Amino acid sequence: MKRKASAVWQGALINGKGTLSTGSGVLSNTQYTFSTRFENGLGTNPEELIAAAHAGCFSMAFSGQLERAGMTAQRINTLATLTMEKLEAGWTVTGIHLEVVAKMPGADPEAFQAAALQAKEGCPISRLLNTAITMVAKLDG
Repeated sequence: MKRKASAVWQGALINGKGTLSTGSGVLSNTQYTFSTRFENGLGTNPEELIAAAHAGCFSMAFSGQLERAGMTAQRINTLATLTMEKLEAGWTVTGIHLEVVAKMPGADPEAFQAAALQAKEGCPISRLLNTAITMVAKLDG
């Protein structure tokens, strides 16, 4: 399985602008700039998209782990907060914190916590930063 997304950036870092698009078309030339990344400008940014991906991935993985334990949540709400800090090496994602609230009347608290931990450790986005990154770079013109 492969999923695709693209980015186009024009201009310098601080005054430039870019767009993000996804193969599904959900994002289509969606704006991002220095301001949307490092200030509070209107638009999205790569870190926000990673947080959204992690929240979605975890919620599905958690649902699957609950099902394996014989439970079903009526609703799983996950907030992923990505922290990016300026370190000596430059801007670095230093963590993602997941806040999860699941509506499950009568659930076994120990089984619930075990399923949550398994989902946190097993969801593909949780393992993302441990993946191989390959690249081909070409100069046009």
